[in-house]
Amino acid sequence: MITAPQLRASRALLGIDQRKLAEMAGLSLPTIQRMEASDGVIRGNVDSLMKLIEALDAAGIELIGVGAVSQGGGRGVRLKA
Repeated sequence: MITAPQLRASRALLGIDQRKLAEMAGLSLPTIQRMEASDGVIRGNVDSLMKLIEALDAAGIELIGVGAVSQGGGRGVRLKA
């Protein structure tokens, strides 16, 4: 699962705008905008979510779930509860 804040933070780490992320994921700009405007966990069709997560992974983003430990040695983003 990915949350809207994780998505915005991922874009910030990559230094890209919504349009570039849409291109990378093969999604429309309005889809990315709706995802980022979500409250909490992003909801959408599974195919779109998988494309988004795969694009972020390919760009070097590791999504860290609630209570999970990051296995990599790179930078990450997490909000305190």
